[in-house]
Amino acid sequence: MPEQQPSPARQQRMPFIAALQVLAGLRTDRVVVTTMGSAREWPKLSQHPLDLHYIPSAMGQAPALGLGLALAQPEREVIVLNGDGCQLMNLGVLVTIIASRAKNFTLIVFDNGIYEVTGGQQTAAATTERGTIDFAGMASAAGFESVRSFNSLSDWQREAASVLKLPGPRFVALAVEPVGASYQLESPGPIAERLAKFQSALFVS
Repeated sequence: MPEQQPSPARQQRMPFIAALQVLAGLRTDRVVVTTMGSAREWPKLSQHPLDLHYIPSAMGQAPALGLGLALAQPEREVIVLNGDGCQLMNLGVLVTIIASRAKNFTLIVFDNGIYEVTGGQQTAAATTERGTIDFAGMASAAGFESVRSFNSLSDWQREAASVLKLPGPRFVALAVEPVGASYQLESPGPIAERLAKFQSALFVS
């Protein structure tokens, strides 16, 4: 049975940057795929050659890209840092991940209830009568081997290392605070150059 906890309550959220810092201290030689909000903040914490920042207009596609990397290199762990808005745009990828049987894959969804980098609009999930959507419950229903959710930074700090060692594929939902006015997404540089460097690191490290 998948290991699961209840989804975090909306009134309890951890700082986004602090949540990322926990992962930055644990990434080792894992591939880390970022998109949108995480692609803005992760380069401030990590300049690893196996970081891939995926920020095209096709929101929601980072998990599929990360899954392809995990299938192509089954001996290497892959972590995808996704936003809740992006996840809502591609819920079907949860089933695709399970059908792939990729064990070296971790999908982490940062849930702040808004489309942050496009101006802070509320997601549809944040406007329901319940006030939140159970992303962890969706992942569990899709068949993820290990499912966890956190709204407390101290709990995430204490358990993150063990979560990344659980049987894969893994799904983690983190309830985080919006970053506020500093939401603008700057370009990490020309995509051709970044992909060439990433490809080189992927096949030599």
